[in-house]
Amino acid sequence: MHRFDPLTLIASIPSPSRNSIELGPLTLRMYGLCIALGVIAAVSIAGRRWTARGGDPATFSNLAMWAVPAGVIGARIYHVATDIEKYDNDLVRALKIWKGGLSIWGAVGGGVIGIWLYARHNRLRLRDLLDTLAPGLAAGQAVGRFGNWFNQELFGRPTDLPWGLEIDLEHRPRGYEANDTFHPTFLYELLWNLLVVAVLIKAQRRFKLKGGQVFALYGALYCLGRFWIELIRIDFATKVAGLRINVWTSIVLFVVSVTAVVLVGRRERARDASAEAGDDSPSQNTEDTRSQDRADSDDPTGAETADEADEGEDPAAATGPVPVARPASPPSE
Repeated sequence: MHRFDPLTLIASIPSPSRNSIELGPLTLRMYGLCIALGVIAAVSIAGRRWTARGGDPATFSNLAMWAVPAGVIGARIYHVATDIEKYDNDLVRALKIWKGGLSIWGAVGGGVIGIWLYARHNRLRLRDLLDTLAPGLAAGQAVGRFGNWFNQELFGRPTDLPWGLEIDLEHRPRGYEANDTFHPTFLYELLWNLLVVAVLIKAQRRFKLKGGQVFALYGALYCLGRFWIELIRIDFATKVAGLRINVWTSIVLFVVSVTAVVLVGRRERARDASAEAGDDSPSQNTEDTRSQDRADSDDPTGAETADEADEGEDPAAATGPVPVARPASPPSE
């Protein structure tokens, strides 16, 4: 008797037959739509997290106006700079971002610059903004990876696995014309990013991560996943010492991110210990202690009210956030 195998129901993952939608005279590129939906997801999640901490609900909507353009510019610059041979010095072709070619490394780098400028302009702590953003950023990347599916790009080596991705002949690299299905690396990274979201949220709650640790942990986890995904991709890439340049980028940023998690953790523990020692010392300056407590609190604005400054601790602080009047700590870092 024939034995039923549920995996036989999944012969392969089909690729979309088209990557755009015609809306009258307009052409909607699915790649761009996926990127836009990813941005919306990231901003929405970060906004809810920020509001839960007592921040202004409009902060991340306004921040996106600074971070998104900077991120797109950074993403394209990194992609073109690291794959310059693909463009043969054709600057016009290098500007056609709707055909793909937005590097997450450049997007994050450019976006952080935009967030830094926004933080300075609005007297907010950069580390708090980044920590709040990290899970949403990973979720947004997961959504954005669907754009690679529509473009039939950035897939891995040939495979006969039931979840192999079907790639049309015109999108297969030279030398792979006889292969029909490939590793769906877009799907691998999508699932990995969702795992990163869960780990970040759990780790922040369990280990009380703060001061930039959540964002640094995001960097470490993403680089860890991107490292092994890059090793199975077969699309053109600049190589250094036999490895794709993004493999080296993953290694370097992983080390930097892990180092940041450790060093920031030490700094925060030392700060907490100093604050506790100050509480036990009758000679400790009261205003210094209060300033330190505010720096370590969950207030994402790093600010205090005028009444609090004049009258001592605000009784309302036990029940919710207070309006921002003036900074109590350096506006950004």
